Amino acid sequence: MIVAGVEVKISRLESIVEQIGEAVLSTTETIERLAERLDTLSAQVEAQGKQVQQQGYQIVALCDAVQTLAESQDDSMQKINQLTQTLNRLTSLIEGSDER
Repeated sequence: MIVAGVEVKISRLESIVEQIGEAVLSTTETIERLAERLDTLSAQVEAQGKQVQQQGYQIVALCDAVQTLAESQDDSMQKINQLTQTLNRLTSLIEGSDER
């Protein structure tokens, strides 16, 4: 009777140890999958960070180009105004010589 009771307890302990082993294996597999997902997400975040940085550089370059264009247009407008004034004077001189 005592031997049978001990065998039952040993059987239960074996069952418990087996369940603990299965739980540990399952947990380990889950952690490995989570680690892989974290690695993937980390790589994606790094790639997106590089894209954002590149876009920042492009925005700065675009702003510089727009500023240069605005300055160039301002210079062009000044030259056009000077040319218009010169043409107006020339027209006045020609009209004045026609009246004499």
